[in-house]
Amino acid sequence: MLKTIRRFASASLPLAAGFLFSLSANAQQVPKELQPPANEQLLLQVHAKGDQIYTCKGDGAQFNWTVKAPEAQLTDKSGKPFGKHFAGPSWEAYDGSRVTGKAVANAPSPDADSIPWLLVTVVSHSGEGVLARVTSIQRINTKRGKAPASGCDAAHAGQEERAAYTADYVFFAPK
Repeated sequence: MLKTIRRFASASLPLAAGFLFSLSANAQQVPKELQPPANEQLLLQVHAKGDQIYTCKGDGAQFNWTVKAPEAQLTDKSGKPFGKHFAGPSWEAYDGSRVTGKAVANAPSPDADSIPWLLVTVVSHSGEGVLARVTSIQRINTKRGKAPASGCDAAHAGQEERAAYTADYVFFAPK
């Protein structure tokens, strides 16, 4: 019996070590400046699919596309509808809980054609559901969503453009 336990343990250790390594390897992919505070832990992760909405704004002779708001649907890891992401920036779960945040750090996406990754600090909560304890949010794994490269000038002031994007939002809460 003891031999069986030892064989099982020695066979399981490489698997466990591989699992732990893959977790730490994934954590290392997120830049240090986007890590949540040490007193927080992972609560949940959702996938977003939608648009970044940009408005052409001018300041004197300079015109630039500026972010107006995101508009995306959120799904859980099994693909089931979770909620929505919209202006604020805000995230609302279908259980009625909602958070609004403020970006405190960003880093370029590894995909040069995509919007930056972010760390967001939650500044307000409403509702008693799954998002009620959230204190930080990461936006990672972004695909596309950048503002148009051209087309913003005096003749197009006030015009809106939508850029499709996807991202993962990772929610953290106090330990």
